[in-house]
Amino acid sequence: MPYSRRRFLVTGSLAAGALASVKPFAAKAAAPENLQDWDAVRRQFDLDPAYIHLGLFYLTSHPRPVRAAIETHRKQLDANPFRTVEQGMFESPEQNLQLRATTALAKYIGGKPEDIALTHNTTSGLSLIYHGLPLKSGDEILTTVNDHYVHHEAIRLAVERNGASWRRINTWESWDSISADGIVDHIRREIRPNTRVVGVTWVHSQSGMRMPIRRIADMLADVNRDRANRILLVVDGVHGMGVEDPHIIALGADAFSAGLHKWIFGPRGTGFVWAKPEVWASMRPMLPSFSSFALFQAWGEGHAPAPPAQASWFTAGGFQSFEHQWAIPAALDFHDAIGPARITQRIHALNQSMNEEVRKLPNVKIVYTPADPQLNAGMVCFDMKSLDANATVAKLLEKKIIASTTPYAVPFARLALGVMNTQQEVEATARALRSLS
Repeated sequence: MPYSRRRFLVTGSLAAGALASVKPFAAKAAAPENLQDWDAVRRQFDLDPAYIHLGLFYLTSHPRPVRAAIETHRKQLDANPFRTVEQGMFESPEQNLQLRATTALAKYIGGKPEDIALTHNTTSGLSLIYHGLPLKSGDEILTTVNDHYVHHEAIRLAVERNGASWRRINTWESWDSISADGIVDHIRREIRPNTRVVGVTWVHSQSGMRMPIRRIADMLADVNRDRANRILLVVDGVHGMGVEDPHIIALGADAFSAGLHKWIFGPRGTGFVWAKPEVWASMRPMLPSFSSFALFQAWGEGHAPAPPAQASWFTAGGFQSFEHQWAIPAALDFHDAIGPARITQRIHALNQSMNEEVRKLPNVKIVYTPADPQLNAGMVCFDMKSLDANATVAKLLEKKIIASTTPYAVPFARLALGVMNTQQEVEATARALRSLS
């Protein structure tokens, strides 16, 4: 029997009459109310009102439209799991819910659906990129000492397998001398003839520092003009995605990974990788995919799939929390209903105010997050004079303020304000910090 789209992971166990009797799949999240009012936005989240929540960048609370979309898909899966998955994954493009998710993401970031692979989080996305790139012995990946554990580990695990090497560099001399020019110059000076990848983070969770990605991309474009082997720019974008201008294609990265369960308020356990078509074409998948019929057809015919590789080859197959993955469009619709530019302005205004308030406090030793609005984003990281980071966070929690520590070798105290927070919470947190000793 020839391999067809009907047989893509479906064994024909249902009779044709039974197939025809099932109603077409349709799921739509409940439309949000008018979200031009910030109090209305705040009401979308079922947050415990006893606390000031300054850690939601870590893992989001699902807003009402996302909860509704997840519940809609869950009910359909519970009512008819086989047909729901078959229609939502393997039948017509019009009903394909993975395609709806990549299409919604593409619209949000200003790209194309065919250039997006779906992942479970930033960690799996970075691993997908670094393990997929065709690096070999003698090649080098350049990254920074300030990047997160998972970025470093994704690189380390990849180079242990492909024989390449990696190097971590400083991108500024001290916390009080950070500048965009200095960052770009530091990276350029460290590039070697064998450097094949520069891996950086858009917004550092260690410090709240926002890297000048566009300027780094422009510098690499200039360097690449004189090189036979082009250097790729890989970006961990999770703490910029949902805070900054959503059109990440304009940043100039070659590959970009982000989870959606932080600032985007997306379903927990969802993320994506965007890369340029020529980058996907050069890469090797890590896992079988259910998202490309070409792969299944080649397997059925007994040969390897014909190149070039495409983004859909990198969306991991297997059965998973479909109701979460399929609810991704609801989160992006929620952002659009509020307005991405309004979200950016709101988050920056609250965190800039928090940054300024913390700097005024006599018992604060240092604020690591730059005061320059061009170099900060959605968080404020600092040290108290008489308390370490863990003690600072513990004492704030006693006052019903949820802060966090940065998960690095030397932790800092960290506050992050999103669209559900208020200026009154900024002022209450500043008063609480002033009282700590």
